[in-house]
Amino acid sequence: MFPESKALLAPSRIASAAGALAITSVLLLAVGLGFPSHARAQASRLVAGPVKVANASGLPATSSDPSSVARGRYLVSISGCNDCHTAGYTESGGRIAPADWLTGLPVGFRGPWGVSYPANLRLTVQSVSETEWLRFARVERLPPMPWFALRDMSDDDLRSVYRFIRTLGPKGVRMPAALAPNSEVATPFIQFTPQNMPAVSQAASAKQGGRG
Repeated sequence: MFPESKALLAPSRIASAAGALAITSVLLLAVGLGFPSHARAQASRLVAGPVKVANASGLPATSSDPSSVARGRYLVSISGCNDCHTAGYTESGGRIAPADWLTGLPVGFRGPWGVSYPANLRLTVQSVSETEWLRFARVERLPPMPWFALRDMSDDDLRSVYRFIRTLGPKGVRMPAALAPNSEVATPFIQFTPQNMPAVSQAASAKQGGRG
């Protein structure tokens, strides 16, 4: 045999040996021999493909498209979500790290509807599946939540928002439940109704005496 032929056969023999080793490993795995438990688990994942890992709530984790997650971050940034759901966001001109986004605000908004609190969305998305989120996000809410903006979002946009928030992970605590009108408020709150409005009669007189 020529030396060149031996050189060509060497890689082939190596490949054959590697293939035989792989087959033997799978056979050993099938009968539970030859590998420690952690190695068997890893080999099973390689053979069976990726598995869905459940989060703390027992729901399967979502496999997210990076482009969808990026769009979700964009939508959250421009839709005013952080204005209420992230403490200090508006006061700082948006200079709050994403790691601290959307953990809710323990400051109520009081009006004729009672008192409402911006929820901790980081915890909310951990408790619902992506499909459940599509329904949950479109439910009518108390002011000042612009629930109608979410109602009019496409399914794809809502999914992107969900996926982005999920990447932030759970953080913080649940915010207080909404209070009925005329309830005693123990937390800080913002009076979310117009103040120093003119009397109706004065407004009517001004309208009659004005031009246009």
